[in-house]
Amino acid sequence: MNGAKRSERIIKMERRVVITGLGAITPIGKNVEDTWNGIENTKCGIDNITLFNTENFRTKLDAEVKNYEPAEYFDVKQAKRFDRSSQFAVIAAREAVKDSNITKENTDFERVGVFVSSGIGGLRTMQEQCEVNYIKGNNRVSPMFIPMTIANMPSGNISIEFGFKGESSSIVTACASSTQSIGEAYKTIKHGYEDVILAGGTEAAICEVGIAGFENMKALSNAEDKNRASIPFDKERSGFVMGEGAAVLVLEELEHAKKRGAKIYAEVVGFGSTTDAYHITSPCPDGEMGAKAMIRAIEDAGIKPEDIDYINAHGTSTHLNDLTETLAIKAAFGEASKKVMVSSTKGNIGHLLGAAGGVEAIICVKAIEKALVPPTINYKEKDEECDLDVVPNTPRKQDLKYVMSNSLGFGGHNNCIIIKKYES
Repeated sequence: MNGAKRSERIIKMERRVVITGLGAITPIGKNVEDTWNGIENTKCGIDNITLFNTENFRTKLDAEVKNYEPAEYFDVKQAKRFDRSSQFAVIAAREAVKDSNITKENTDFERVGVFVSSGIGGLRTMQEQCEVNYIKGNNRVSPMFIPMTIANMPSGNISIEFGFKGESSSIVTACASSTQSIGEAYKTIKHGYEDVILAGGTEAAICEVGIAGFENMKALSNAEDKNRASIPFDKERSGFVMGEGAAVLVLEELEHAKKRGAKIYAEVVGFGSTTDAYHITSPCPDGEMGAKAMIRAIEDAGIKPEDIDYINAHGTSTHLNDLTETLAIKAAFGEASKKVMVSSTKGNIGHLLGAAGGVEAIICVKAIEKALVPPTINYKEKDEECDLDVVPNTPRKQDLKYVMSNSLGFGGHNNCIIIKKYES
């Protein structure tokens, strides 16, 4: 088969991919509605660490899921067998599935996949069981230790919970993981391999060893004022704030969604992914491949940079990330970078690591639905090097057609998705 015929075949195979369900549990809400209300009302979910004693730590603040009790969601057996990261994933998936109204009567479960990622997996369980091994001996380590810690189990547990028998995967690209999961889910449905995929991410790595690792890397904010800790693009930014939670989106082939009468929130139209090939933790200073990921997503969507109305930036509140991402946006957008609105919602929820892109994708969907651009909260000191329109402090009423979400990860991973207002 020659190249032209092969390209024609691929084009004919391509299908439109829409979003028909949303689920989340975050530091500012235990569901999507409460999370979005927190964004709309500029709520800051950052506060003192309560999950362990911080006496010997410089880091005092995090962004926890507040007042979380596993017994509200799981029976005793499930709660003991699920690491906190899997618990969050299943909770978000339950909301997303209910929201989508997917049932065995309207959907073939053998063509429903699950792409839910975790950047770190069951770190809390790993720490706890290592302590058991050291103090009580190897014969006291839980037989559930391995299945509770491995990073694929959030996807596995969701598949088991609902009986979804399509492709199940956990793509681990650090803090870019859930954006890549959404992008890969989009491609998988687009090219006809599945009809529906639950995509997103989960993370629950707030524990002594997790905070210590990032703290000793000098990546975390040591601020004591919760309103000046996670301050993306602010000149006084000094590190990120660790968050936790999960987000799951139901991606679905358009005709399948229409046939079963599903509510359609928005459409996924573009995905771009690159690697810096530069350093294990630092982004490449010129932002070249971050820009290339955005360009690839724009080309995949068949649009121009000036068509993008809003970018939900990775915006971690570290000096290098925010500067590099600013340079990448300028390189990808050219003159259009002067007009596009760019904000980071990590001032609200902290940095959820592998789950960050999933929550931010949901925020993008809600922004389109509500015609409201999320602000970068707690912003005070302008940084001349981060001279984008960062939508400081106050939401902006604005109709949105194309919205972009960026995620970057240790190892040099750059991922970008584009979500469009649904038009039949």
